[in-house]
Amino acid sequence: MQSSGIMGRGLAAFALLALSTTLATAQGRVDARNLSCGEARSLVQQNGAVVLTTGRFTYDRYVAGERFCPVGHVADDAWISTRDTQSCRVGYRCILNPWDDDEDTILRIPR
Repeated sequence: MQSSGIMGRGLAAFALLALSTTLATAQGRVDARNLSCGEARSLVQQNGAVVLTTGRFTYDRYVAGERFCPVGHVADDAWISTRDTQSCRVGYRCILNPWDDDEDTILRIPR
């Protein structure tokens, strides 16, 4: 009888773990359309890099500065729509360096 009680508790613990994992996954990204411009900008500045939903099927990664970009990328001004404006500068997006002829560049000066 005790083994079925332990098995039942183990099964309940497993179900709880599976449910919490599912709920965490369902939370998703922050939707910039629900934030004010100031809130979106602060979120990027405080975290350094953040992925924001920008439309029904669109999202992008926004960074506070070039130091959050991978090697070979540069920071480019990022403007998005937020709850209170159609054109909010939240920070930067990392793009491939258009002036970099050498793909093996290791040294770069961050903004």
